[in-house]
Amino acid sequence: MWRYVVRRLLWAILTVILVLALVFALFFVVPGSLGNTGKGKRFPPVAYIIAGRRPTKATLEAIVHRLGLNEPVYMQFARYVEHTFTGNLGYSYQTNESISKTLMRRFPATLSLAVGASIIWLLIGCAIGALSALRRGSLADRSAMIAALIGISIPIFFLGLVTVFLFDGTWGVYNTGDYVGITQNPLRWLSSMWLPWLVLASTYAAIYSRVTRGNMLDVMSEDYVRTARAKGLSETRVVVRHILRSALTPVLTMYGMDVAILIGGAIITESIFDIPGIGAWVVQAIPTGDLPVILAVTLVASLAIVLLNLIVDIAYAGLDPRIQYS
Repeated sequence: MWRYVVRRLLWAILTVILVLALVFALFFVVPGSLGNTGKGKRFPPVAYIIAGRRPTKATLEAIVHRLGLNEPVYMQFARYVEHTFTGNLGYSYQTNESISKTLMRRFPATLSLAVGASIIWLLIGCAIGALSALRRGSLADRSAMIAALIGISIPIFFLGLVTVFLFDGTWGVYNTGDYVGITQNPLRWLSSMWLPWLVLASTYAAIYSRVTRGNMLDVMSEDYVRTARAKGLSETRVVVRHILRSALTPVLTMYGMDVAILIGGAIITESIFDIPGIGAWVVQAIPTGDLPVILAVTLVASLAIVLLNLIVDIAYAGLDPRIQYS
């Protein structure tokens, strides 16, 4: 198993480098990108973004020299990869703040939003899906699936705006933009996160309930489940050990990918509830062409996806004993 983990880690590092190369090429190599000077242009467009309006030639030359934009592209990329793995992600073109420090300040908000919401939707979605599968065709089953369909159909941005209007503007039981870190004031942190958690978890819980129900219905028709019942095992043991464990394997894959994507920034939820996470950060950086911020958030998202995929693959063995690593 350890050989498998080491091999996957090496592939993970290679994957992250390829992601960095792709994103770097989109911004600095592809014609029309911010870092490509193009034919007949003296300075890269990014130099004008940093310099502001009506910059002098000396200012533009100083920016190009400081950032190394006059060097070959492969040297720029090699330097960026080196700085990335040493934790030096550069400085924002707009605010001149350290990307690493800003990332460390904003990442806990995004992480708490993603982890809290994911726990809620996993527990609620799997519980509703399992109960619906065990009571297939009943009124509770049909009601749960109708509610799940409604939850999937409502966009998060609409649900978020409605909840802010009701809970903040009308009822006054929630204060938008009142986020504080868990280390500063745990109770205030919890009061600022419960509504974003519920809004973000609503759609995912609906999806997970339908997926769990469908997987359990497929597993319940397998021969080994009928054999377990024929041997006289209790229904609870059959459901937990034979049906639920097999049905949750695809759900675990979904869970890992969904959490990884949210760690890269829950852009809509963070923007609606004014949560100072990396999703809201990259939204501010895209219109201004703040490349270090965009590249840093892309790196975080790719690392989260690679790492959680590795964790999910290892966790498969706990759910399905038939899986062996070699």
